[in-house]
Amino acid sequence: MTSDICKVISVARIKKHKNLFLNYKNLNQFPLELLKDEGLQYLERLFMKRNSLTTLPENLAQKLPNLIELYLHSNNIVMVPGTIGALIKLQYLDLSDNALTIVCPEIGRLRSLRHLRLASNQLQFLPPELGNLKELQILDISANHLTSLPETLHLCLSLQILTADQNRLWCLPRQICQLPNLNELSVAGNCLLFLPLDLGRSRELQYIYVDNNIHLSGLPSYLYNKVVGCNGCGSLLQNSEAKLLSFTSGQLSISLPVEVNTAGVAADSVLPLQELTMRVLHELYSKKDLNFLSPVSLPRSLFELLKYPLGHCHRCSQPMFTIVYPKLFPMRETPMAGLHHGRMAIGYVAYCCSAQCLKSFQLL
Repeated sequence: MTSDICKVISVARIKKHKNLFLNYKNLNQFPLELLKDEGLQYLERLFMKRNSLTTLPENLAQKLPNLIELYLHSNNIVMVPGTIGALIKLQYLDLSDNALTIVCPEIGRLRSLRHLRLASNQLQFLPPELGNLKELQILDISANHLTSLPETLHLCLSLQILTADQNRLWCLPRQICQLPNLNELSVAGNCLLFLPLDLGRSRELQYIYVDNNIHLSGLPSYLYNKVVGCNGCGSLLQNSEAKLLSFTSGQLSISLPVEVNTAGVAADSVLPLQELTMRVLHELYSKKDLNFLSPVSLPRSLFELLKYPLGHCHRCSQPMFTIVYPKLFPMRETPMAGLHHGRMAIGYVAYCCSAQCLKSFQLL
């Protein structure tokens, strides 16, 4: 550590500075001067971007107890000690562009944390203790190796923006739909096969980006009238031609005979027999006339759909169960379109229950 850095830290200690900038200092270890004696008790914001740090000291919270913001972007940090959980006042933590392979569960003790940035690391999973972060508003976990997200994320009741682009996610936990304040969800560049059927049901969720998920061939009907980025996804959303979308739940896939699958396409007004049956059963169920039917009589996934359909037709409000007809409307010229210009294709996706509704539905 150079004498210049020691001098900067010494002045900060004497003058009780609240902000300390140590960016671009070629540091390969945490400055011992920061941890000397009682540390910097008045320091609230520490900037240490673009250095070569590999770890953090165990006594960080003891020496810098009043930290509110800690910026460690672009270092070589491999692990963060569990003692970081003692930074009870910390509101902003940036560990982006490091070499993290795990996140310690003690991070869930940062109850004041509002912004957590873990982008561009080597994370393969996240600890369920993230759900303890009740004040968390922004979570950026993009550009990692994540294959799933913790189901406990729905406990982050203040979460407004969740960015998980460029990972290996093949699905999203259904519990994520329960986030009451989530306004923006970005999961572009993953391996998503489907989205939770309830995604978009919350009025707060307005922006959903699923670009470049090549296996994603449909969107939940609740995303209608949302700002949706779907450029580079499955062929189903590349044009307005209606195609069959079979229902899949987890490892259970409902397969239909070939002759039934061909019914209900745009050139034919006949719906698949399974869809017609489900609609009749749903009508009986809603009238409480389905006492004779038990979960054993139908696959569990279909029985649950009797209570909660896949969606409702935007043209006639008919419930839909095993087949939907998506129709893509390019986004009109609005200030919101200009805001996202150049990032992705944005549009409205309408879902209809039949070829007739698909043809007659138009945005007002």
